[in-house]
Amino acid sequence: MIKLLTPNNWKDYELIDSGNFEKLERFGKQILTRPEPQAVWDKSMPEAEWVKRSQANFRKEKNDPEKGKWHLNKGCLEQWQIGYSYKSMNLNMRLGLTSFRHIGVFPEQGDNWDYIYDRITEMKVDRPKILNLFAYTGGASLAACAAGAEVVHVDSVKPVITWARENMEHSGLDGIRWIVEDALKFVKREVRRGTKYNGIILDPPAYGRGADGEKWVLEENINEMIKLCSELLEKDNSFLIMSLYSMGFSSLIGENLIKAAFGDQKNLESGELYLEDGFGKKLPLGTIVRFSNS
Repeated sequence: MIKLLTPNNWKDYELIDSGNFEKLERFGKQILTRPEPQAVWDKSMPEAEWVKRSQANFRKEKNDPEKGKWHLNKGCLEQWQIGYSYKSMNLNMRLGLTSFRHIGVFPEQGDNWDYIYDRITEMKVDRPKILNLFAYTGGASLAACAAGAEVVHVDSVKPVITWARENMEHSGLDGIRWIVEDALKFVKREVRRGTKYNGIILDPPAYGRGADGEKWVLEENINEMIKLCSELLEKDNSFLIMSLYSMGFSSLIGENLIKAAFGDQKNLESGELYLEDGFGKKLPLGTIVRFSNS
C-alpha cells in the first residue's frame, strides 16, 4: 500500500515555511534556514520575515555544493539539545551546525521511531536484536533501545558514532553496541556467521565511503544489501525499515526490492516521507518501505 507518512509527535520541531529551494525550521528554541532542493515552489512568508526570524542561515560553497558555511546571528548556539517523546519513550539529542548543512537529526524519521518502538514492544521475544545500518546519530537506535531491544549500530564515520553515543547518554539509555565499519562489509560477515536479527533498519545515502574507503553507490549496491538482509532477518517477530533519500528513487523501486528478496509481505507499507509546513505545503523528504511479521 502506497501512502504518505509524516511524524505527529514532535514538540521540539516545526517546519515553519518552505520554498525557493529553502526551508525555515524550528529546532527547540532555534530557527534555521537551510537549502532544500525539492522546495521548488514560492515561499508563503515574505523574505523579510524569513530574515527576521532565522537565527542561522546556511549558504553553499560555490566550488562544492555539498559543503557550505553557517551565518549566525547574535545569540545563536552552535550546539544545543532537543527532545522527542512517544508513549514512554523520551529521547534527547544533541544538535550541531555542520559544514554539510545537516544538524544531527532528520525530523521526518519520527514516524519510523514510533513504528520501531511499537513493533519491538509488541514482540513475543525477551530482548529482540535490532540492526541499524548507516545509522548516523542514532535516532532509530535510541528508539529501539528505549523499547528494550539489544541494538547494533553501524556507521562508517567515527565522529558520528561518538555523536550517537552522546545521544544515548543524554537519553538515559545504555547498552548499544557501536560498530565503525562499512555497512555492506559488516552485513556480509554477519551472514557468514549465521547471525539473525528481529529488526533491520536501513537509511543508506545516495553515495558514501566506508571506514576503509569502500565505495557505496545506492543504485549499484542496494539490491545486494537487501538480499543479504533477507538472510539476517528472522521470519517471525521481526520487521524491516528502508528509507531512501535519492531523488531518483520512487517508493516502487524499494517495494520491488523488498518483494524480490522477502516475497509478498501482508503488512508491507511503502510511500513518501514528508513534513508539512505551517501553510499546508507538503515537503517530500525521501521514500519509505517497511513491513513487520508478528
